[in-house]
Amino acid sequence: MTNAIPPSAPISPKPKRVMVLGATGTIGQATVPALVAAGHDVVCFLRRPAHNPNLLQPIKTLTALRGASLRYGDITDPRSIEQDGFAGERFDAVVSCLASRTGVPRDAWAIDHTANVDALAAAQTSGVSHFVLLSAICVQKPLLAFQQAKLAFETLLMQSGMTYSIARPTAFFKSLSGQIDRLKKGKPFLLFGDGKLTACKPISDGDLGAYLAQCLDDENLHNRVLPIGGPGEAITPRQQGEHLFMLLGKEPKFSHVPVALLDAIIKTLSVSGRIVPSLADKAELARIGRYYATESMLVLDPESGRYDAAKTPSTGSETLFDFYGRIIAGKVSVERGDHAVF
Repeated sequence: MTNAIPPSAPISPKPKRVMVLGATGTIGQATVPALVAAGHDVVCFLRRPAHNPNLLQPIKTLTALRGASLRYGDITDPRSIEQDGFAGERFDAVVSCLASRTGVPRDAWAIDHTANVDALAAAQTSGVSHFVLLSAICVQKPLLAFQQAKLAFETLLMQSGMTYSIARPTAFFKSLSGQIDRLKKGKPFLLFGDGKLTACKPISDGDLGAYLAQCLDDENLHNRVLPIGGPGEAITPRQQGEHLFMLLGKEPKFSHVPVALLDAIIKTLSVSGRIVPSLADKAELARIGRYYATESMLVLDPESGRYDAAKTPSTGSETLFDFYGRIIAGKVSVERGDHAVF
């Protein structure tokens, strides 16, 4: 199944005034240019860099957001969202790319849920008729705090009476690119189990940004939950490793990590976390790692209980292997931040 969305959004037949939340994140920085290119009047509500509140944003980020108006405030403060963000003005749509940086419970509920709830309330008083939400395909099986937080807001949004588009993308390229440096140094590619436990249809930042922009104009994407992946067949971690070795001109070399090891780490950290709170956060991060090591990022068939690549829609033009080639050629770099595993 394929949603034939081009890699850059077409000019909108009805340009809108759009508030973008989470614009400095990876997908936000890809979505804003797509919205601007489509002719929308884009306003981004941003947090100042935490390390220096007096700074605005890095030059790289400001370049990505060129063409949009930038406003600054506190996304965790509903008054700031209303006064500094919407500022009593009217908007046609909100595109929320908000996501907690770590996924630990307090961050997840503060950002993935509460900040979106507050933004929805402000949007309703600002005349907004359409709310586009970047969610995640993993909320189909919500075992983790950040998944539960996202799903709780999805439910509230669907019950709000506002037109909604809820995009649930599969894996992102940057989350699958963390082992390239290991392989360059001659180290093996790490696999959980046999490397065939899971599969995904990863989607590029640009293709996902174009898809989110398209949600504003394509009525077929309104009032729907939209699982979405990138082009091509679903791929396993082992296939990712094999292709990387081929691109690097190296013989494949794999190291297998038993899932039971993750279980032991989680148990130890969970017990220790009752005494040392910071270890409770590490336990949650380990649970997140285990989830991605054992669950496919594909549509979950409710009848069979199995992940189904054929039922996972695709969009765009860039494949993960195209992206790997560009990284190895030095044409692009990856900043993985808090979600890095390797």
